Amino acid sequence: MTKRKIFWIISIMGIALAGIIYLQIYSIKRGIKLNTEQFDKSVFAALGNVSSLLADNERNNVIVAINGYSAEEIEKEVNTNFSLLDLINEEDKKDKFVAIESLNEGLQETPIEQRISVEKLESFFRKEMSNHGITLEYHYGIFSNAKNEFVIYNGHYLIDGSNQHIQQRFTNLRKSPYAAFLFTPDKHSSGMLYVEFPQKRNYIRSTLYPFVIAAVLFTSIIMFIFSYTIFIILRQKKVSEMKTDFMNNMTHEFKTPIATISLAADSILNPMILNNPEKVKRFTKIISQENKRMHRQVEQVLRSARAENKDLQINRAPVDLHEIIQTAVSNISLQVEKKGGQIIVELGATATLLNLDKTHISNVIHNLLDNANKYTPKNPDISILTRNVTAGIQVLVKDNGIGISRESKKHIFEKFYRVHTGNRHDVKGFGLGLSYVKTIVELHQGKIEVESELGKGSTFILTLPQNNQ
Repeated sequence: MTKRKIFWIISIMGIALAGIIYLQIYSIKRGIKLNTEQFDKSVFAALGNVSSLLADNERNNVIVAINGYSAEEIEKEVNTNFSLLDLINEEDKKDKFVAIESLNEGLQETPIEQRISVEKLESFFRKEMSNHGITLEYHYGIFSNAKNEFVIYNGHYLIDGSNQHIQQRFTNLRKSPYAAFLFTPDKHSSGMLYVEFPQKRNYIRSTLYPFVIAAVLFTSIIMFIFSYTIFIILRQKKVSEMKTDFMNNMTHEFKTPIATISLAADSILNPMILNNPEKVKRFTKIISQENKRMHRQVEQVLRSARAENKDLQINRAPVDLHEIIQTAVSNISLQVEKKGGQIIVELGATATLLNLDKTHISNVIHNLLDNANKYTPKNPDISILTRNVTAGIQVLVKDNGIGISRESKKHIFEKFYRVHTGNRHDVKGFGLGLSYVKTIVELHQGKIEVESELGKGSTFILTLPQNNQ
């Protein structure tokens, strides 16, 4: 998959995810707005009904005062859809009208707190709030326009001329948007009915909590899957690149010995060479060396494949670790010397007889020394030393090579991974060596670590336990 395709896939998935998140946020905001509007509508309806009930209650009291009828009788007549004025004799209507109008005019001059019964007010409030499904805690009060202060609060009369400190407690109530005129439906009203809900914001939000929790949960799942998908895509791209690099390197590694073998074979077939035993022997030796080289490369690939498929068999036996190290140093010292370098051996560990697979551990030590040599461009100064530690025996392989970056250190033990040095083929190999090393070490219950800094060389630390039966 090309970088361009990956870019478009990630872009489209990112846009889709952003769209989903936007819709979720929009839906939540819309839900809050609708719930707020519905709540406001219910509150204003309740306040309007309370105001009407207070006005009706006062009107009934006026009729009772004028005509001498009881409240029960008036209520009975109202329920039979008769006008209250039908209770008044025809000949007395004119006088009664005058009396009612005079009494109403007198009420306008009466302080509003004297026109309202706190018991009735509390009863009306509870009834209307319940009827409109409002269960939220509330505070209400009656504000006198004449006195410019609250005179009733939560079903209690306030003392006339209450001090400023007490009135400041009602600042929020005075600023509440929930208000209704009393007795007259306009600004000429003698007072206002206010109500506030201290927990309104939390209440409105709480009605959407199940939706918000579900939205956050599902969005988080989608984001996790999106992130995981991107991770898998990038990882697969990286693995694909490493495998492509591996194929290129393998082709390059095999191409050279094949070409050499072909050239040597053609040379032997030359009549002039056939008559020269020394040259035939020389070319035969070249063919044999190149054949062994190809064999080692094929074995390395096969070992890695077996390790990946968990078919690698470890056959432990008592082996002297120092003997393995000395053999590996002997085998690679010639290559190091050709580059003008040296290998310093300091075998300081004691009790080096361990239960190891000699072949695989030999390959591990050889791979570490070979890497130290390959990644040191010139004059390699390689040290291999052993020491006893609490966990067992440590083998340290140090070099003065190009070093490893912090990012590369995270991946050097991955299959097919190779440290970049500018040219993919300037250092021979398949990127399988350290992956194989890590597998073998872990099968021996040990561990492999690396300490390195760019331009200052690397140190590989191999720890093998004393008792690893």
